Amino acid sequence: MATVFWDAKGVILLDILPQGQCINGYSVLGCERCDPLRHFATGSVYQCCSTLDRLKEAIRRKRPGLLRRGLVLQHDNATPHSANLTQQWLQRYGWEILPHPAHSPDLAHSDFHLFGPLKRHLGGMAFETEDDLISELRNWFDNLDVDFFRVGINSLLSRWQKCFDLHGDYVEK
Repeated sequence: MATVFWDAKGVILLDILPQGQCINGYSVLGCERCDPLRHFATGSVYQCCSTLDRLKEAIRRKRPGLLRRGLVLQHDNATPHSANLTQQWLQRYGWEILPHPAHSPDLAHSDFHLFGPLKRHLGGMAFETEDDLISELRNWFDNLDVDFFRVGINSLLSRWQKCFDLHGDYVEK
């Protein structure tokens, strides 16, 4: 499973879980704040915190100064994203979360802008190993023009405006 964090300048983090592992499997991959003896939480929450740790480091490397200026994340309301430990992590670092209205898939910018073209690119390809697939994913993301990402973020803004104008109703393409 791959998780992609991106902005108008490109991919910040492509986080790939090992084969057979998923975001809701029990995994404490380096999240020092998630103490399983103190918290009753699913592995998905631990994985989510660990992913956020990697994202924070990637932002520090690729977007110097952004952490000081503040940032806004958008995600759906999946359990790992809305869990108390995840929310505490986000609050601890002052990251703002853009609300995601229920039943509004048009506001999930990775779904409508990123994954469609990726799926078309990968269509018909076969990979000998997981490493081959990961290499192809990295190459595809690395070779996308910055305008691709800028257009995606700008289209998100217009979709949010439509949602606002319709008082939160579902937005069609």
